Amino acid sequence: MAKTPRKTSTTDLQKSLAKMDQQILELLAKRVDACQKLVQAEPGKTIEQQLSSEETELQKLLKSNKTSLTSEAVSPVLQEVLSLCRSASRRLRIAYLGPQYSYSHQAAVEKFGANADYCPVATIATVFEEILRNQADFGLVPVENSNDGRVTDTLDMFARHPAKICGEVKLHIHHQLLAKCNREEIKEVFSKPQALSQCRNWLAKHLPAARPIEMTSTAAAAQLAAQKEGAAAIASRAAGINYNLETIASNIEDNPNNITRFAVISHEMGPKTGNDKTALLFQTEHKPGALADAMNIFKKNRLNLTWIESFPVANSPQEYLFFVEMEGHCSELKIRRTISSLEKKALRLELLGSYQKTEPVS
Repeated sequence: MAKTPRKTSTTDLQKSLAKMDQQILELLAKRVDACQKLVQAEPGKTIEQQLSSEETELQKLLKSNKTSLTSEAVSPVLQEVLSLCRSASRRLRIAYLGPQYSYSHQAAVEKFGANADYCPVATIATVFEEILRNQADFGLVPVENSNDGRVTDTLDMFARHPAKICGEVKLHIHHQLLAKCNREEIKEVFSKPQALSQCRNWLAKHLPAARPIEMTSTAAAAQLAAQKEGAAAIASRAAGINYNLETIASNIEDNPNNITRFAVISHEMGPKTGNDKTALLFQTEHKPGALADAMNIFKKNRLNLTWIESFPVANSPQEYLFFVEMEGHCSELKIRRTISSLEKKALRLELLGSYQKTEPVS
């Protein structure tokens, strides 16, 4: 008579899990050690090159993933593994537009992981200054939002300072309505102007009597909602957790594809990966056809522009700077040729950086 297979007991499963956890821990230690040796073997490699290489290898790993785990689920875990290994050789200092638990903070952690030192600052200008004074290895600043367009303060700083773009983060912005009271008790809704604007229709439909009040940041709004009776905040889930607020309603943004793009800045641009973008700033003469002549250079070199913005020149309201972004790396021949041709026509031309393209993260 055939024996009935013995059913695995809870104790056996717990022992098996404990053994796997120990193996994971030992593998992590081995990976940290191997990464340290790799850094020592490549003394001339910049941190920008290291980050780009890690990003490329991570994308390759996720694309070849054939496990039962989704790439979306394991990506944050793998990002933290990379952050841990990186910090064993050098712990990075990251400046970002604060305060903590803002969307800029969330984007910074998405890029650099938990094993970095984060420095929240009050303004976008200060992020640039932290880089220029060598007080931070990298800075992270918002560039554009799919709803509200360009971030003027960031473009202004690129026009004034020589920091380079070496990376980008595209973050899906999901707004939560947070409070300590019930929805029917909410009399005021606090948040930064952009967040209130991005949830305008939802608020009009679900909280028509509540007064929207602007704050300097979503995190500051969450802090106030935790202290004031009848107040709610529009902020991130992380801010709600930190200030012990209840999530009254989730994902209340009017546009479900609400994405903010952040630029990662440092002293060096990113290395070529084969999946890159390049950003330029230029100014043409203030005469008919000057801009058309400049744009024709991109067409002649068959470059695909992914972004273009005009920005008034300081103290010259009739003249404009143009920010353009194109596919490709500045080391490629067609982009070098484009820059050379533009130099002959532009009053001002600056290479803002080349960096690896990324996909939006939730």
